[in-house]
Amino acid sequence: MTSSSRPSDAPLPSGTARSGAVGTAEPSLFDALSARWSALHEKGPVLHDEAQGVWQVVDHQGVGAVLADPATYSSDMSPIAPAQEDFDAFRQGNFVGMDPPRHRQLRTLVSQAFTPRVVQGLVPRIEEVTTRLLDAVADRDRFDLVDALAHPLPVVVIAELLGVPAEDHPLFHEWASVMFDGELIGEAPDMADLEQALEAVAPTVREMNGYVLDHIRRRRAAPGDDLTSRLLHAEVDGERLADQEIVGFVALLLIAGHITTTALLGNAVLTFDRRPGLLDKLRADPGLLPPALEEVLRLLPPFPEVGRRTTRPVVLGGHEIPADALVMAHLGAANRDPARFADPECFDVSRTPNPHLSFGHGIHFCLGAHLARLEARIAARSLLERFRTVAVASHDEVVHRNPAVIVGVRHLPVEVTHR
Repeated sequence: MTSSSRPSDAPLPSGTARSGAVGTAEPSLFDALSARWSALHEKGPVLHDEAQGVWQVVDHQGVGAVLADPATYSSDMSPIAPAQEDFDAFRQGNFVGMDPPRHRQLRTLVSQAFTPRVVQGLVPRIEEVTTRLLDAVADRDRFDLVDALAHPLPVVVIAELLGVPAEDHPLFHEWASVMFDGELIGEAPDMADLEQALEAVAPTVREMNGYVLDHIRRRRAAPGDDLTSRLLHAEVDGERLADQEIVGFVALLLIAGHITTTALLGNAVLTFDRRPGLLDKLRADPGLLPPALEEVLRLLPPFPEVGRRTTRPVVLGGHEIPADALVMAHLGAANRDPARFADPECFDVSRTPNPHLSFGHGIHFCLGAHLARLEARIAARSLLERFRTVAVASHDEVVHRNPAVIVGVRHLPVEVTHR
């Protein structure tokens, strides 16, 4: 089944003038990703990269099938991943890398903190933090959107949920930069690249583990009304969680709980900037903002690939895949599958339905999806309400992260016109 909508905003050809800014939009990293992901469909739906020893699943149906079958496609990569002491310690509470039944047990402990009802209750606080952050740049006509808003907003929110000092957000930013910039990983990393990257990042993971362990000990001595305190007293099958399990739990939520929103908001501003008149359309009809953000998620998923390990031989897409093979479910390509989306390369704010897979599918569907969407909507709406124009100051100054790790930007200078 494909989307019944028709495109309202076709992709800009290179050289088209940007909205609210002087100059032209040069071909970007996002253009290259778009071309690469679309080209995968011509070779798919399942590809075997013999050089890397990886199976790529690129069609929407196949990716959905992989993510929905944890018994065949395991999230536990430890049997085939290089071992590293600090990462092994982090993995103990990282339910993203677990299978049932342990995954269900641990995820249940925190799921109540991220229900739509609970997240909706955070609206006043998210609006308050957004206003404060934008007030801090109220006297500027130019600022870095990531430094000013896209990073600190979700960090403050998740830190408060966990009872972690929000003023430590520069430290969290540093950790995320080291872990997600992927400077040692190429576009098609092999095992040697990954082993080298793990060793390089290990000191940061060690520092993060130590920081979170100290936080847990402080909460044991003086419990509060926060998620960390509740985890200390939670039981799974009658047993309390070990401190190291809670370390992995809290560290995962602290880092993953902000990086997706940071990426989404930056990607949205870049996407809107390249479509003349779109910001005016969103101002005139704020109801279009949520579906516009969903289109950003579809076209630019923050985490474009999800790895799985086969637990048994399996046939997929006409290929026989052996046990203990590395399978990459390619969300970026699946979100552009012409068998699932009409005019998949077009940015369409009226696309309904929009069954993109950017937040995953099945038991590992992103726990913080509701929160990320809410934070991005409030932040984007605030930008539209506060400023008459918002434009990327210079595409030459935009600093991208490594898309092999995460699709997003580290620095995004914007120029604004105040009302």
